[in-house]
Amino acid sequence: MIQKILIANRGEIALRVLRSCKKLGIKTVAVHSTVDRQLPHVKMADESVCIGASDPKKSYLNIPSIISAAELTNADAIHPGYGFLSESAQFAEIVETNKFIFIGPSSKVLKKMGDKIKAKTAMKSFGVPCIPGYDGVLPEDHKIVLKDAENIGFPIMLKAIHGGGGRGMMIVNSAKDLSNAMKITKSEAENAFGNGDLYFEKYFDKPRHIEIQVLCDNHGNAIHLGERDCSLQRRNQKVIEETTAVNISREEIDSIGKICTQACIKLGYTGAGTFEFLYQDGSFSFIEMNTRIQVEHPVSEFLTGIDLISEQIRVASGEKLSITQDDIRFNGHSIECRINAEDPSTFMPSPGHISQFHPPGGPGVRIDSHIYSGYDVPPNYDSLIAKIITHAEDRKTAIKKMLFALDETVITGIKTNISLHKRLLKSEFFINGDFTINTLNKFIKEN
Repeated sequence: MIQKILIANRGEIALRVLRSCKKLGIKTVAVHSTVDRQLPHVKMADESVCIGASDPKKSYLNIPSIISAAELTNADAIHPGYGFLSESAQFAEIVETNKFIFIGPSSKVLKKMGDKIKAKTAMKSFGVPCIPGYDGVLPEDHKIVLKDAENIGFPIMLKAIHGGGGRGMMIVNSAKDLSNAMKITKSEAENAFGNGDLYFEKYFDKPRHIEIQVLCDNHGNAIHLGERDCSLQRRNQKVIEETTAVNISREEIDSIGKICTQACIKLGYTGAGTFEFLYQDGSFSFIEMNTRIQVEHPVSEFLTGIDLISEQIRVASGEKLSITQDDIRFNGHSIECRINAEDPSTFMPSPGHISQFHPPGGPGVRIDSHIYSGYDVPPNYDSLIAKIITHAEDRKTAIKKMLFALDETVITGIKTNISLHKRLLKSEFFINGDFTINTLNKFIKEN
């Protein structure tokens, strides 16, 4: 078993990783920026190292500083969490080269899955159903692209090959819009990711966003932990996630889950990962693979009772998965609400001083958060400050628990999106499970 892990992240995910390390008896190293020295995981870790200024490029994205911290503290392994360097093939390769264990898939796999064209090509060869589209880098001449777009049929979705987080994407409804859309999306991709390469896929008008959680070890074992419905999104950013998905049969999930695990074995994938699909008219279409732990992993943990972070660590230590597919049981229903420090009307970030924080509690209620009364939310990072998760014997009861948990939650001094969550949970479309990835944007526009 790994003896010491450096946690190369911040906030709630860093605290979440630390908890699993403590459970497994593993020593921890917290790295932090100058503005994050008071975070709970920094105080609770066995050791801590400041790796730079508040700017992420000077700290959490600063690979030399992270490697130096690992060397200084004699860490065995590095856990990247999610975001920042978690899906960086370059970072994983440097970790490997410096004889540390990267808690995630190999740099080779990360490189393949980080290129959306290569990822899609690989998944097609593994038998994973994929969205029709242009399988390569789009030429800059829109007239050449137009022919292929017309063959598939408008509307199409332009996407940055090296994109993520909902950026570098644009819907193109007709041929006359293509040229300008390509220019805008290319420019956005260059600014956001340093690479303007684009591809396109068929645009679905009423899809749901369904993802499959997988776990794999280095001994040829791969399992899935069912699905998550992440369809409620604002500008391609997830807001509410739940499992099990409404109106999708267990047979459908088991079938696509088996395809995903077989693909993982062929790919040589290790650790935790997520296959993301669009689901429409009874069919799954592969979007991408997230080669890390997901923000929304707690709903899967609640439903199955499996500690995903602990499994990540065991696999990275060279152990076999502690469970088999036959061991997995899907019990009840779980919902997660992402609590952001933002204005619920304008969605502008709301950093600042938290004067009071009271978390919810009770059976079937979980909160993953790094905030506390007196904490200053910095403006430098993602606005996510907490995740509230509920679990119950059925969806109706899980919704009731969540509404009560939101009512119980007190966060003063800054603005949050708690009121938006309450409105969504009480909406007719959510109660009925009748929503797509476009529903939330429409709801916000109309309300």
